[in-house]
Amino acid sequence: MLDANTTAQLKSYLGNLRRPIELVASLDASPKSAEMRALVEEVAAQSDLVTARFDGDDARRPSFAIRGDEGRAEAMFAGLPMGHEFTSLILALLHVGGHPPKEDAELLDAVRGLDGDFVFETFFSLSCQNCPDVVQALNIMAALNPNIRHTAIDGALFQDEVERRKVMAVPAVFLNGEPFGQGRMDLAQIVAKLDTGATRRAAEKIAAKEPFDVLVVGGGPGGAAAAIYAARKGIRTGVVAERFGGQVLDTLGIENFVSVQHTEGPKLAAQLEAHVKDYDVDVMNVQEAAELIPGGANGLHEVKLKSGASVKGKTVILSTGARWRQMGVPGEAEYRNKGVAYCPHCDGPLFKGKRVAVIGGGNSGVEAAIDLAGLVAHVTLIEFDNQLRADAVLQTKLHSLPNVTVITSALTTEVLGNGEKVVGLRYRDRNRDEEHLVELEGIFVQIGLIPNTEWLGDTVALSDRGEIEVDARGATSQPGIFAAGDVTTVPYKQIVIAMGEGSKASLSAFDHLIRSGA
Repeated sequence: MLDANTTAQLKSYLGNLRRPIELVASLDASPKSAEMRALVEEVAAQSDLVTARFDGDDARRPSFAIRGDEGRAEAMFAGLPMGHEFTSLILALLHVGGHPPKEDAELLDAVRGLDGDFVFETFFSLSCQNCPDVVQALNIMAALNPNIRHTAIDGALFQDEVERRKVMAVPAVFLNGEPFGQGRMDLAQIVAKLDTGATRRAAEKIAAKEPFDVLVVGGGPGGAAAAIYAARKGIRTGVVAERFGGQVLDTLGIENFVSVQHTEGPKLAAQLEAHVKDYDVDVMNVQEAAELIPGGANGLHEVKLKSGASVKGKTVILSTGARWRQMGVPGEAEYRNKGVAYCPHCDGPLFKGKRVAVIGGGNSGVEAAIDLAGLVAHVTLIEFDNQLRADAVLQTKLHSLPNVTVITSALTTEVLGNGEKVVGLRYRDRNRDEEHLVELEGIFVQIGLIPNTEWLGDTVALSDRGEIEVDARGATSQPGIFAAGDVTTVPYKQIVIAMGEGSKASLSAFDHLIRSGA
């Protein structure tokens, strides 16, 4: 199952085990069970502290539990944790084996203090870049608290269960059999949902902080670059972020980040956060901005948070990024995560052998159609314009695929469902003004981005698209308030551009502090 290099790395990691662990596999006669047996045997062979048994009685087969020396199943994988989930396997082995998680000590204490019985199940796909964060967070909880169990389930392998439980997007988390959460969540977010007191305590802690010289709102590439450049000047720097990494977390392959030939979004996001934390930067994660109050008589700008806290800065850099644009048609909201999806890499495997549509003919839409064509029965790509807007090389590849239909000059008008899931869509032919019905099971929306500026109101000047207007120095219409990244009017929404703009905004903020005497 594992090549020599991976085996050597695994052996090295398992050297960090502090106590014995046992792998208990539940298998049948299927080829996947044979692969799981081989994997479990290989893992157990890398450490004297790991033993393996193959007499498990779990109903999901193939699956295996990772048990600590107390003998209970602390974390379980139903399906082979390879691809993006191989790291989840390594971390689960280490954490159940006593190696401490790299999380805030106060957060880990909150996990240990959770009272009650919690049985979590997470449906994932091996191509989902958002799933590992959820799986790893819940595995940490299961390793720390004896009242918590967690099973990570490969939706592509257990499709009957996926159908029965109406899972149509991953990661999908169930708690004690009931839906708990959908989409990417980290440990702090999960704990906040379980322990409402955690939100209050975090808000109290933030409210007590002294004003920052530079306060960055947003933890994407622009915000991270701004924080690094500010901290390197030796000034007091803080970052408020709803989720560190921003849109990068939802990006699978990155091949145009200069000097890095290939990386993946979650990996780059983790590197950004680690780089920021190399400096004296106060990162306030899982905090969403709610209101901006520009500097008053004291010259301090205030950012109010949805948690109830507020934080102040002598200068502020707005880098809240953007989010997926929705179609805004009847049925879209009702069937989101019930057939309407926005991440083909994450949710594509759940539609294996089915019919899907991709809305949007730009690079993102055409790339999504190409990827999905290798999984699903048929892809219908629908583009509003009279021609596709994607790069020529992508269009050539798209038109070479036998199970793809391209429809241009078409306006999607309605998402159709049966009350539980998507069954089709309607579109209008803009040339003939005729309505058409396409029967299908999934719709992937890829029609661009909307800047996250609703919370700003009229505090800074916005363009007609809702983007923050900035000058060549990254300055907004309010003195001492700067902006960077996809949330601004700067053209070309690219990671490398956001980083450059964040760095520039930070240097401008520092210059403002010097010139204003602040």
